Amino acid sequence: MEPRTLRVLEFEKICRILADHAQTDMGRTLALELLPSSDEEEVRSWCRETDEAQAWDRLAGGVSLQGATDVTEWVRRAARGGVLSSEQLYATAELMRVGRWVQRSLEQVQSKARTPQLQALADGIPELPELEKAIRDSVGEDGSILDGASSELAALRRRKRTLADRIRGALDELIRNPNTQKYLQEPLVTVRDGRYCVPVRVEFKNSFRGIVHDQSASGQTWFIEPAAIVPLGNELRGLEAQEEREIERILIRLSALVGQEEAGLSKAVECLGRLDFALAKSRLAQQMDAVSPHFVGGGKLRLRRCRHPLIPKERVVPVDVLIGDEYHALIITGPNTGGKTVVLKTAGLLTCMAQAGLFIPAAEGSELSVFERIFADIGDEQSIEQSLSTFSGHMKHIIEILDQVNERSLVLLDEIGAGTDPAEGAALAEAILQFLVDRGIRTIATTHYGDLKAFAYTTPGVMNASVEFDSETLRPTYRLLIGVPGRSNALAVAARLGLGQEILDRARHRLGADDVRVEDMIRQLETARNQAREEADRARLDREEASRLRQQWESEVRRWEAEADQRTAQAEERARRIVLQAEREVKEVLEELRRLSREDRSSLKEHQFTELRQRLDRVKPAFRYGRRVPSSNGEDFGTPGPGDAVEVVSFGQKGTVLEIQGKEALVQIGALKTRVPVAALRKQKAPTPAAPVSVAVRRGADGVGMELDLRGKTVEEAIPEIDQYLDRAVLAGLATVHLIHGKGTGALRSGVQTYLRSHPHVRSFRNGGPGEGGLGVTVVELK
Repeated sequence: MEPRTLRVLEFEKICRILADHAQTDMGRTLALELLPSSDEEEVRSWCRETDEAQAWDRLAGGVSLQGATDVTEWVRRAARGGVLSSEQLYATAELMRVGRWVQRSLEQVQSKARTPQLQALADGIPELPELEKAIRDSVGEDGSILDGASSELAALRRRKRTLADRIRGALDELIRNPNTQKYLQEPLVTVRDGRYCVPVRVEFKNSFRGIVHDQSASGQTWFIEPAAIVPLGNELRGLEAQEEREIERILIRLSALVGQEEAGLSKAVECLGRLDFALAKSRLAQQMDAVSPHFVGGGKLRLRRCRHPLIPKERVVPVDVLIGDEYHALIITGPNTGGKTVVLKTAGLLTCMAQAGLFIPAAEGSELSVFERIFADIGDEQSIEQSLSTFSGHMKHIIEILDQVNERSLVLLDEIGAGTDPAEGAALAEAILQFLVDRGIRTIATTHYGDLKAFAYTTPGVMNASVEFDSETLRPTYRLLIGVPGRSNALAVAARLGLGQEILDRARHRLGADDVRVEDMIRQLETARNQAREEADRARLDREEASRLRQQWESEVRRWEAEADQRTAQAEERARRIVLQAEREVKEVLEELRRLSREDRSSLKEHQFTELRQRLDRVKPAFRYGRRVPSSNGEDFGTPGPGDAVEVVSFGQKGTVLEIQGKEALVQIGALKTRVPVAALRKQKAPTPAAPVSVAVRRGADGVGMELDLRGKTVEEAIPEIDQYLDRAVLAGLATVHLIHGKGTGALRSGVQTYLRSHPHVRSFRNGGPGEGGLGVTVVELK
């Protein structure tokens, strides 16, 4: 892509905005170095990457790569034997943490969206659990070296604390001694140059035995280390020196481990940078309300309702730019400040953005071709150093363009032929455009020359267009009208501003007959176009109203159908209950008759009972198959679902629903699994919930907490509580819970997370993020 083209189209401003959306230095670097590609397959791949990032960011509820640092230089230095600081080591561990989180996050969205390109990048991030553990066991979040980094360091720090306590104890006795207090400016202990001192008044500095380490700004106080604790202070400084040597040894050991993984860590930096760059592209698209470009062949450019991305949304006027079908060149005419150059820059900049894998601010259905090269001659390109005029500067550039263009080029020419004699300029512009059209090169040009309007009408492959001007308000509307040449508004504007009629008549008389006819034709075309636009607007409003009424009608129909179904079901239920009541009453009568018959056999016969029973069966209503089956006790507990206890009416057996597929359900009856129609199931009353688990959790609305507090417990004490809590959380339908174990030494966190890796209810887990408790909390996603 031509650097000059990118400069005049202000592509670097888009790159800077893109960089603002990156979360890492690696992503920002890629954004600032972004260039369009002329390889169609590469461009399509870049756009798919942006689309995948948009889906990932949306489904994950926002993706954060905070903590991913470019450690490439540090790792390279470590590989060559250099020693990294504790802060650099911790940043390396954070890079590995972010890499693991990215891999889990992408795995979680795979069921809802395919992200093969991003997944390939995530798969390229190596897992280095041993290195990460070694660093985290030794380096704290603040970059301090932890006591557990080595047994020698832990022992040295214990001796230091003991010795410091002895020194403070001795000094406390000293400053409380009445014989000593008279020498002190204040009864306190301070530290100067790493030595414990007391503030001695200047007049007693020779009476107080010890070593002077500092003096106050006023000179009235001397900070003296008492002679009695000097040996202890020397011993303490010796321990501090040993501690520093041990820390240096630990840093050397950890740096060597980092250096051994140079290739893997460098790969992780590269992949995370690419992922961050993809996310930045998706967030730029969201900011600009942009859509994914659709690429077609044949040099076509169909930008519908496209907007210049650097003009504020509230001010920009969307336009349609179409070339490549019936015509290859578009000649745009119109007044100054009417928006011709903006249209030119919009078409060029959006094409560059699309070929850089960025979404474009345009309407759905916009189509673009991938051009091999894009040339633009826009603005005042005169060269002061070469003493070239504006016209000469433009012509020099246009000559360079004409020497390099081919059928896969897009050429953008602003005010072609301007800056010289109008007649010669128009002729030259027409010849240049004819050269481009003859070679089928896609061209968009702006001009003031009226002769080029006729050229567009008479030349196949060329189309007129204009930026609209409202002669009533004397203001441009910034709308692009394709197929309509711009007409001169000079006389109309002059008339509205009050120029005399005599002067206007003379001006019109001086216009050629052809000019007058062209102006009349343009005026008629504009009138017809405005009428067509008004009719289109009315038709659009009518369609929208019809669509609204149709939706309202369909909603009403659905509501009526639902009410009808409900009333039918209620009526059938009432009828069923009436029949059941009647059946009970008839049975009672029949039993009474049987009893009487047994007492007097001659009065009633058995066939009479049979006839009565058959009549009773005929009285029962025939329910439609598929209605909800009421419970045996007359209560309706709703439609059964997975996990519900049910009675299989056809078997007379009770079981549990395992799954439902369409109109069939898989039911567990004892050791037997069988498929039966859902309509043949009668849902049973839900069991009474078990007593709540006695753990320290914050209760939610369903009685099961979103958190389990394990602080202060050992791993052995915590695991049974976790197991019981996760069972209740799954039964309560919770998707995510928080296990609070605190930071401490990390032993409880490590034990909890080791247990979670094999727990059947756990889909995934991670350390808490910002605002979630950080390393003191493990966030668990349940199956």
